[in-house]
Amino acid sequence: MGRVIYALNVSLDGFVETPEHSLDWTAVDEELHTWFNDRARELDAALYGRRLYELMADAWPQVAADASAPPHMQEFGRIWLDTPRYVFSSTLERAEHGTVVRGGVREELARIRKRHSGDMEVAGATLAASFIREGLVDEFQLVIHPVAIGGGTPYWPPLERALSLRLVDSHAFTSGVQMLAYRPA
Repeated sequence: MGRVIYALNVSLDGFVETPEHSLDWTAVDEELHTWFNDRARELDAALYGRRLYELMADAWPQVAADASAPPHMQEFGRIWLDTPRYVFSSTLERAEHGTVVRGGVREELARIRKRHSGDMEVAGATLAASFIREGLVDEFQLVIHPVAIGGGTPYWPPLERALSLRLVDSHAFTSGVQMLAYRPA
């Protein structure tokens, strides 16, 4: 059975977006984008919260077809389109580029695992919080940008008790971004 991986860009002070939901503080250059492409290519499925799904679905299908976009971005768009995705939402009626699921994360993950046995990414801090509370995340990948934004949506939800982790991978990018991967100890 594959891992459930929670990976997001995160500020040095622990936030994944500003209070206004902006991501303009991230510095995703070609090197980092290529790393994201390589990661995404290995996923068997993606598990999205509604808000991040809508943001991604608004951008990546068009970028995949945009001949003027940089090749590494076109490639990510194609990978994004080819990856099966499940959108956890109680309000979304349909997802053009995915399957809407409405049940609890534990039950839905069990159903999805019947179709996909490889690695899956949980995408979106709110959805990831539900997975973390249920103990369903196998690996945490923090892509840490050297910027403090002072507030917003945190990478980590409030925890009832400390979550002991062990470092399993790290990578330093030339931009100063650091990727740190942890698994529960």
